[in-house]
Amino acid sequence: MKWSIVQLKKFQNKGIEIDETIDMEQLKMRDPQIRSISPIHIKGRVDIGSNRATFHLHITGEMILPCSRTLEDVKYPIDIHTKETFLFQASDYEFESEDEELHPIQGDVIDLKPIIEEIVLLEIPMQVYSEDVLNKPTMTQSGKGWELIEEKEINKDKIDPRLAGLANFFNEDKK
Repeated sequence: MKWSIVQLKKFQNKGIEIDETIDMEQLKMRDPQIRSISPIHIKGRVDIGSNRATFHLHITGEMILPCSRTLEDVKYPIDIHTKETFLFQASDYEFESEDEELHPIQGDVIDLKPIIEEIVLLEIPMQVYSEDVLNKPTMTQSGKGWELIEEKEINKDKIDPRLAGLANFFNEDKK
């Protein structure tokens, strides 16, 4: 996923088609939440102008993440469309649209792999739930020394046993 500026300029006004699969196992080291990641498939095209190369990419794959409630493995699909623009000279900084990212080139080589790594890492959600958790209406309703009571289920006539002695307090004053 590396191209030199000289290579790219040969295809100026023609473009290049991309259809590659890359291994992203090193992402498990960068984010310990990723338990496994499939090879990432990158498909798209490169539009090359006189001062920039614009990559229109469709990134697909799958990663295994822990369920936020049960810590079971959850398959999370990766399906990202992105537009990344590399400027051949940093002085050509122009902002065209909000849906594209501008990157200056360090040296004479465009390396797309670190950009794709960052895009995939940013795609990881804060919480992932397994199908079992999503199909269950609620989690455990009670435990040792506690019980979940929904507000609509609370009986207003029921007196807290700790306050039962106070229930007749005003009745005794009237006698």
